[in-house]
Amino acid sequence: MAVGSFKLGDDFPPVPLENWLRAVEKDLKGASFEKKLVTPNHEGLPVRPLYGRRDWDAAGDPSGFPGQAPFTRGAGFLGHVDGWDLRQEYVEPDPGSVRDAVNQDLHGGTTSVLIRLDRAARAGLDPDAPAAAKLAGRDGVMAATADDLAACLEGVDLRTTPVALLPGASFLPAAVQLADVWARWEAPPAEVRGAFNADPLGTLAAGGALRCSLDESLLRLGDLAAWTRARYRRVTSVLVDTSPYHDAGADSVQEIAAALATGLAYLKALTARGLDLDAAAGQIVFSFSAGCEFFAEIAKLRAARRTWARLVQACGGGSGAQAMRMHVRTSRRVLTARDPWVNILRATAGTFAAGLGGADSVTVSPFDAALGLPDAFSRRIARNVQVILQEESHLNRVIDPAGGCWHLEKRTDELALAGWNLFQDIEDRCGMEKVLRHGWLAERIAEVAEARRRDAARRKAPITGVSEFPNLDEEIPTREAPDREALRRIAGAALDARRGRPQVKAALRACAAIDVEAEPGAFCVAASRAVAEGASLGMIGGSLPTCGEAAVMTPLPARRLAEDFERLRDAADAHRAATGAPPRIFLANLGPVAQHTARLGWSRNFLAAGGIVAEAGPGFADPAAAAAAFSAAGATAALICSSDAVYAESGPETVRLLKEAGAISVTVAGRPGELEAAWKEAGADRFIHIGCDVLAILGELLQEQGVSA
Repeated sequence: MAVGSFKLGDDFPPVPLENWLRAVEKDLKGASFEKKLVTPNHEGLPVRPLYGRRDWDAAGDPSGFPGQAPFTRGAGFLGHVDGWDLRQEYVEPDPGSVRDAVNQDLHGGTTSVLIRLDRAARAGLDPDAPAAAKLAGRDGVMAATADDLAACLEGVDLRTTPVALLPGASFLPAAVQLADVWARWEAPPAEVRGAFNADPLGTLAAGGALRCSLDESLLRLGDLAAWTRARYRRVTSVLVDTSPYHDAGADSVQEIAAALATGLAYLKALTARGLDLDAAAGQIVFSFSAGCEFFAEIAKLRAARRTWARLVQACGGGSGAQAMRMHVRTSRRVLTARDPWVNILRATAGTFAAGLGGADSVTVSPFDAALGLPDAFSRRIARNVQVILQEESHLNRVIDPAGGCWHLEKRTDELALAGWNLFQDIEDRCGMEKVLRHGWLAERIAEVAEARRRDAARRKAPITGVSEFPNLDEEIPTREAPDREALRRIAGAALDARRGRPQVKAALRACAAIDVEAEPGAFCVAASRAVAEGASLGMIGGSLPTCGEAAVMTPLPARRLAEDFERLRDAADAHRAATGAPPRIFLANLGPVAQHTARLGWSRNFLAAGGIVAEAGPGFADPAAAAAAFSAAGATAALICSSDAVYAESGPETVRLLKEAGAISVTVAGRPGELEAAWKEAGADRFIHIGCDVLAILGELLQEQGVSA
């Protein structure tokens, strides 16, 4: 018997949105739909509970196809069906340790290497420079010479493994050092892949200083791009890194606008050194951070690609040049030092967003990154997050799975428009340099960062394992700090020997003699000769000609969202170590379990976020019994937990008796309500409830316990 076609809609006709809205308004019982169910995000854009066809006009296919303008759906026709690039970052100060880690990780699934130079090198200093005393070996590899870089990459097949650098202000000498390492391993220039990642504006924003003026840095940027373009067809020279803004608390609109303004400044610098626009755009890679809100992060990455395509098109670039090359790293601002294992889940959410957002390469921060240097286990977990999402979850098998999703398309549109408008505002203020150095952008970011801090402080934005569900008995992994001074002494002895070589001195003099109007690539050619003779990053950077004052500004502060709560926990731990006992508060539970258990559990969780132990007694039948138990416990402060009905009967009386029993403070779990006057007259010091300033109250409670927070 033939079976006819079946359409679900034949029996279930579509329900108009208006019908749904009427049903929702009935459930809300007169409350405002806009206030209850439409949530403004940090960008000030509304997030609605339901999206439909009317929210995104798909007519004419505005997002296009993957690999075609406006590149919202990705730069390649096939997306990353073979998998995105798993790029592991290395920050160990000892090049030998980096070598071991790199080789281990490449055998475990990593596909490319990202070497972050230490703070000294990123500031243009050799490790033995007096100004580098507190910078050498910090937050990166102590690699001052090509030999150091070669030691990091020993055993790596440089013909097949991409290598990227994070060199800060030392981008030009670091680039030619990596080129020297490629040459040592006889890796053909046409085959090697990598990224020199010159980003003077990002370096200025994060560190607050460049070794020379910004104009000179941009001149060298153009020189490096021209040199790279002529020698390495599969290597990029320029990075637009938005992490300084993201780590400082910026919202997605600010990140997109900063990326566009920085990218435009670099296009101008590169074309000024002789590159055509398409070639200049091909030298630039963008790097974004992805946090836990993966819908928001997916929309951000898609909007960034769309707006960059529009910018390059407006400048006269061809279709191919409009495609953004995109690196994504999991967010550092969401990392916690407390309950660091939860960071694995945060990294998974960020990687999920990066994969669905179309990242070309992804770097996952190890879960212990907020504690110190990662170990082999944490690096393994970091890379396996990506491996599982690709090999087991097949996240990369569908090209732009977000495409056509009404919610994500709408958010992409909104972010693209808002980001473009802010970018135009930056340009109206004379560009990225001016808004950075005059503090305008920092002020805008600080406003958003303060809003994030308030949300975290009130647990409107909960931090799992820190402000919510903390574990007072957790054993935090310890990470042994390397002997940076010993490494610095060894490096200094080697550098002293190099400085005395006549050929090094001659090569550095040649660097100093370069005319700023020289042929594009001349700086890199001279620096390459100096590297071949053994010159270091600091030697080359110090010898390059300068004609203006070094660029300086107040750096953007990097903030982790959990820092304020972790500071309280650290203070509580220090108190325990000094006195032998943690800060404690007596819980005066009134009535039977059914009356006090809900607020008891909530209050324990509340106090634990500040490292305070809640000493809970049974449900006390009356205020006198609670006060007697408080006295017997030898406690100094109390917190009352029960139902509103019990509070109405005996709450204020319990406060009065607890104060008479010696309580220096009495806190009440719940809103004061109609009893507020009675509570305060009895001596209640504060009330804790959903929406209160948890951080401030915990600080007060700790101070009452003699804990300096």
